Amino acid sequence: MEQSRMLIVDDNPEIREVVTVLLEGEGFCLEEAADGREALEKIKRNRYDLVLLDIMMPGLDGYQTCMEIRKRSNVPILFLSARTQVEDKTFGFSCGGDDYLPKPFSYPELIGRVKALVRRYHVYQGSGAEKNEKKLCCGGLEVYPEKGTVWRNDKEISLTDTEFSILCLLLKHRKQIFSVEHLYEAVWEEAYYYGAANIVMVHIRNLRNKIEEDPHAPKIIRTVWGRGYRCD
Repeated sequence: MEQSRMLIVDDNPEIREVVTVLLEGEGFCLEEAADGREALEKIKRNRYDLVLLDIMMPGLDGYQTCMEIRKRSNVPILFLSARTQVEDKTFGFSCGGDDYLPKPFSYPELIGRVKALVRRYHVYQGSGAEKNEKKLCCGGLEVYPEKGTVWRNDKEISLTDTEFSILCLLLKHRKQIFSVEHLYEAVWEEAYYYGAANIVMVHIRNLRNKIEEDPHAPKIIRTVWGRGYRCD
């Protein structure tokens, strides 16, 4: 089986070295970038299964780098940052990040987040299935779970793997109401914690902006006030 390739982007060489040693010890292949511009150049030339991205960097910061990456790739992005305020995390997800791990982080935390993101990416983005596979349909969308693609009127809609995971979960369980806690634990594959509600809400908002004709009056992903979300 081919090794998963990852890019660690951090202006601190010691952080890059530590993360590289830890993840290579788990069998992953690591490359390094010292800033956002170098990271973007590498992403132009190479395919990665995960980008680990610092926020406070000279030149392009992590948020700006994340937005630029999202213009060309749906590779999972894990923020690694000493900025731990809720608004920092929320803005990171709004920029297109998939997960956020505060510094200093523990070895088990890092490995757990990395493996979960790579596993989801391979499930939803790595298959070679054809467009005529079994599909899920809702509100004019055609969703192909095995290939990891979403279409409307023969035009593909670009989603991150986290957004795709949320959409598939709701579509596979039509009319079932998912609480924020249930949705988080099912998609992120870890225990719900204080602050995770903001993570879910930001991803739902980003997803609606991409798939709904009117994100302010959603017809695909509906909010059941006080209970959670569902697809009718």
